[in-house]
Amino acid sequence: MCLIAFDHRPGSAFPLRLVANRDEFHARPAAPLGIWPDASEIVGGRDLEAGGSWLAVHRRGRVAAITNVRDPRLTVPPGAASRGALVREALECNDLATWLQRLAGTAAECYPGFNLLTGDGERLWHLHRGRDGVWLNEVPPGLHGLSNASLDSPWPKLIAARQGLAASLRHGRWPEEALSALGDPHPADDDELPETGVGLEAERRLSSPFIVGQEYGTRASTWLTWRADGGIEIGERRFGPQGVRLGESVLQLSLNQP
Repeated sequence: MCLIAFDHRPGSAFPLRLVANRDEFHARPAAPLGIWPDASEIVGGRDLEAGGSWLAVHRRGRVAAITNVRDPRLTVPPGAASRGALVREALECNDLATWLQRLAGTAAECYPGFNLLTGDGERLWHLHRGRDGVWLNEVPPGLHGLSNASLDSPWPKLIAARQGLAASLRHGRWPEEALSALGDPHPADDDELPETGVGLEAERRLSSPFIVGQEYGTRASTWLTWRADGGIEIGERRFGPQGVRLGESVLQLSLNQP
């Protein structure tokens, strides 16, 4: 994923509601939202090149999503592992908190820069691997956003996505109003652009919530509703070059009870 907005409310009727955009090269093969053939407890989209995912859930009550960190100055080790593999590991590890603590040590440095968001419906963690180091924090309740810097970095598209989510929940138009905010293709004004070292033209092109392009752009918009009764709805809208709509999937899941 490259843009995530979410409302984290542990102990409420809806512990987590989330919308996210995945931006990627259109030529990179991917499977749509569905049950994984080799791991039937996992539901999500799948990268068919490296085998990982950008956002998925596990029926025992786990969710994980990942974004890259956009920083050309970040040192990436030779032969770095795919970040998408971390989504599956977060879903399948025996003890999520212990696994995250281990990853927050030297293990995270084996990957290119990333933000990992993962939780169990009550607790939610953010793990950041950036140029200045690795840090792990438990996410406090409330509305948050995540893009290619760190949690709640005030990039224009993150602010727009978070505001769209807030309006969607306030107006009772979830998830449509939140998805509409994520579907905005308009770039930010130049004076609002972040400086991530990729040049002005790239900053402009990547500044909109929804990126339209022939070679690279928004490939999927995903929404997730996690209910306190153990039910999850997860949906995905898929897009091709120039933002052409390709299809939509919606799945209703019932989490495994302990």
